Amino acid sequence: MILLEVVFWLSCAAIVWTQAGYAGALAIAVRLPRRAGTKPHARTRGEALINQSPLPSLTLIVAAHNEETVIAAKVANALQLDYPRELLQLIVACDGCNDATAEHARQGGADLVLELPRGGKIRAQDAAVEQAKGEIVAFSDANSLWEPDAAQQLVGAFLNPRVGYACGQVRFYQPASGDGRPGGANQEGVYWRYEMAVRAMESQLSSITAGNGAIYASRRSSYIVVDPIMGHDLSLPFNVVKRGQRAVYVPSARASEKMVPSLSGEFARKRRMMSHTWPILLRGGMLSPRGYSPGYALMIVSHRLLRYASPLLHLLALACNIALVAAGAGEIYTVTLVLQWALLVCAGVGGVVPLRPLLIARYYVLTTASAALGLWDWLRHGTEASWEAAEGTR
Repeated sequence: MILLEVVFWLSCAAIVWTQAGYAGALAIAVRLPRRAGTKPHARTRGEALINQSPLPSLTLIVAAHNEETVIAAKVANALQLDYPRELLQLIVACDGCNDATAEHARQGGADLVLELPRGGKIRAQDAAVEQAKGEIVAFSDANSLWEPDAAQQLVGAFLNPRVGYACGQVRFYQPASGDGRPGGANQEGVYWRYEMAVRAMESQLSSITAGNGAIYASRRSSYIVVDPIMGHDLSLPFNVVKRGQRAVYVPSARASEKMVPSLSGEFARKRRMMSHTWPILLRGGMLSPRGYSPGYALMIVSHRLLRYASPLLHLLALACNIALVAAGAGEIYTVTLVLQWALLVCAGVGGVVPLRPLLIARYYVLTTASAALGLWDWLRHGTEASWEAAEGTR
């Protein structure tokens, strides 16, 4: 019984730590007084670059697969950025497109359009980087729209010679439902705001542990070629850190992107993402401490390993809790079992009653389950390098 209690409380502690305690610890750490001459890393703003240094050349790369419905708007958005045109190169890398994506990109004014065989997003980006002329290479999704000053803000991070990777802030918005009312089933926006707050604190203290595909950049000399099934969002930040550079978050570099409208669609998207995440975690080098500072290693364990292991932790907690109640271990275990079942019941009811607390519970349960199912998918049949647009995001 003692072993069951130890496993139960350790599982609960790990869940609470990765979901909430870690963020609280970061909030305390960024406010702690520092020794003379030391302080958390400042957020570099693009204005500093504009006012103090000449702008570097920039290549913006958009990997696209059958994006004819949005690519013209993306090209127009890129060419309207507040960045000197003579310093900006726009490359659209068409990954096995069989629609009018390439034609629309050329008509819109892209500097270079690559028509490539289907090899996946990463290989399309690799091919574009080989053709890039910029000192900085930036990346964006075809359905992501940048604010006018986003490129300057993002590039501003590289004033610090130690920075090798920078990602901006993506804001998800709910598309209107069929009757014209805003959607609301998917609670990704709630999660993402929390995630961005955590990312900002990681960046202030050390380096971020993950980026996003909507708006990010690296030095051309720091670009890393990774396995085609291992996306840049998770692969680049920790690899940059291992090479002695920093990976930072620039919240003033903003982009927007349409959210998956339904929770079922978000679940499917997360499941696909996790089938790409587990290879990075288990064989891509993320768990190797080589090249990490102790603080960054703790961030990887807290924010990545334990977060992705949450399905197993929840199952261990539930199984041990049931066994402890059956053994008459004490009333506290009856209370904890009721709380666990209450979460599952709220998630189930959230599929019928669209109240915010119930929807958040449903989002949490389904996205936690997606991590386990993504692992199952990878172990069962591997992960393809190719990708498709998520439901309702175009």
